[in-house]
Amino acid sequence: MHYFDYKGSTLHAEGISIAELADDVGTPFYCYSNKTLTRHYTVFSEAFTGTDTLICYAIKANSNLAVVKTLADLGAGMDVVSEGELRRALAAKVNPKKIVFAGVGKTHDEMAYALKHGISSFNVESEPELFALNEVAQSLNVTARVALRINPDVDPKTHEKISTGKAENKFGIPFEAARDLYHRANNLNRLDVNGIHMHIGSQITDLSPFQDAFLLMRSLTLMLREDGFNITHLDLGGGLGVPYEDNREDPPHPNEYAQIVKNTVGDLDCQLMFEPGRLIAANSGILVAKVIYVKRGANKTFTIVDAAMNDLIRPTLYSAYHEILPVDKRLSETPHSITDVVGPICETGDYLAQNRLLPSFKSGNLIAVMTAGAYGAVQSDTYNSRLLVPEVMVADSAYSIIRPRQTYDDLLALDNLAQWQKN
Repeated sequence: MHYFDYKGSTLHAEGISIAELADDVGTPFYCYSNKTLTRHYTVFSEAFTGTDTLICYAIKANSNLAVVKTLADLGAGMDVVSEGELRRALAAKVNPKKIVFAGVGKTHDEMAYALKHGISSFNVESEPELFALNEVAQSLNVTARVALRINPDVDPKTHEKISTGKAENKFGIPFEAARDLYHRANNLNRLDVNGIHMHIGSQITDLSPFQDAFLLMRSLTLMLREDGFNITHLDLGGGLGVPYEDNREDPPHPNEYAQIVKNTVGDLDCQLMFEPGRLIAANSGILVAKVIYVKRGANKTFTIVDAAMNDLIRPTLYSAYHEILPVDKRLSETPHSITDVVGPICETGDYLAQNRLLPSFKSGNLIAVMTAGAYGAVQSDTYNSRLLVPEVMVADSAYSIIRPRQTYDDLLALDNLAQWQKN
């Protein structure tokens, strides 16, 4: 559910007209609904009522400080995968004891920064990383709380580029090697190895892969406890999917997901940690764009808009589907035709939709690209020297520009002309 609806003939974000926002802010821009963010976090949290849980929002889904602060104020912890994301969490006043550091390539400097700020835990992904973390903790005379990320070799039945729990993926430690590595980790004097972590992928719409992976985590927990390990927390990752296409996708409700968790690991007396990102952010945001031209080619019609693959790369990168709505609902009642919605970038891969049955748009019409709140703005770039677009958050009948549109001066200031220095 989200709070983007038509009022009269105009699409609104909560109580704000998207058309009026476009007049104020200019296009293209991202628009987020505070009420949607709040609702999605609350629904997920309430699914685990009565259990010891820490819900760590995956900042990589949408790292805008206003989004992070909104969720932190609701009680969310944060899942970070870089020092930059950690700095964002701290800037949003997230309690360090509710921050988990994941990712396969943590550097010594990143580890040191996290340890100095007293974060909750590290999800360690390899043997070399384990020894490196112990070395950094030793140098700082502190102890690092650790969970090893286990790769259960479970097929999450999702897009190959967002699958993270199969044997051929770069993430985690093979399940078969886990027991031995826990014993080796236990001999490192600056690590408190008391958790298990897994994350099998993203946009998962079938609960059976979760159940298979959770059962493996259960068996490993019991095995390690028999070996004398005090396993006190299980980080079960995220990955629960969202509906990108109305009436064609029906992902499980968080309550159904929570029941699988409770049935498989709920009796282990562990704190349960989760890393939802897409689930919370995706439907909370849209990308608003304006039609520049309509071009009729020999074999196709192209609706050319002022947003492009540098603003939203998911359709090109993942062959992702995003519903496209006219901001003026009256256009829905006009004749429809098959069109590609494309941007100004000099790439054939620059499209937001292909072969889509849409209203016959004209120059100046506004469109809303739905379910763009996750992995939209965070993956944007300045290819073709295009400016990063604004991000706007709406709360009831008020809005705030939470990232201004980049200026050309901002863009050019990122570069320096060569000033040669001799060695």
